[in-house]
Amino acid sequence: MRRPSFVVYGVLAAFVLGSAFPFYWSFLVASRDNSVLTGDFTLMPGGNFFSNAARVFDTIPFWKALGNSFIVSGTVTLSVVLLSSLAGFAFAKLRFRGRGLMFLFVVATLAVPTQLGIIPLYMAMAEFGWAGELEAVIVPNLVTAFGVFWMRQYLVDAIPDELVEAARMDGCSLWRTFWHVALPAARPAAAMLGVFTFMQSWNDFLWPLVVLNADNPTMQVALEKLQSGYYVDYSLVLAGTTLATVPVLIVFIVLGRQIVAGVMQGAVKG
Repeated sequence: MRRPSFVVYGVLAAFVLGSAFPFYWSFLVASRDNSVLTGDFTLMPGGNFFSNAARVFDTIPFWKALGNSFIVSGTVTLSVVLLSSLAGFAFAKLRFRGRGLMFLFVVATLAVPTQLGIIPLYMAMAEFGWAGELEAVIVPNLVTAFGVFWMRQYLVDAIPDELVEAARMDGCSLWRTFWHVALPAARPAAAMLGVFTFMQSWNDFLWPLVVLNADNPTMQVALEKLQSGYYVDYSLVLAGTTLATVPVLIVFIVLGRQIVAGVMQGAVKG
């Protein structure tokens, strides 16, 4: 097997640097005052990051927004991974009437724009008494059509039908078959789904902006307040953006090994 050439490593390094540069640029601006965008261009960070971060804490309820985003994103991620794995296992390995039509309906909902449901969804949340509360952001996102589709497509090939039948013949209930056979096999795909879901929930802006109030925001809604004035202090805005990006990077690092395992497993199967 031939080893990759220096050209391959050079291209990969260029992609890595290009992907990391926006985050570095955010930190660069956040570490200086607002004159960095009008003065001489430099790639060296300044010494104002901690003072700008302190101003972020004084301007918005950062810690409350951070806690709310962790609660929302963590709850939604766990629920989507578990429920999507259950539904994906059912669509992939169980035989029941209407399975194909139901799965087609789930996939068809992906074509419906989210914005179409905002008004009736808000009316429903207000009727439940959840307007302004985190439940209004969490409950509508407990399961996603993309998650069901993703897990179903993975489990179709990841688990042989014979393995499921053997577990049932050994006396496993349907729940134990899922828990001890399907879920361990689906771990790489579940990790990738977890990362995607956490990032999407963490970065969600429109629906939390509509349904939450200013005293109970998520991180993205709170960050919007940093640029709501006539004069935008970009060092302040990007300081808050940099701080809000760190939790997503931590989640990606923690689940990175599972993501790589899932990609490599798919490559070997291909």
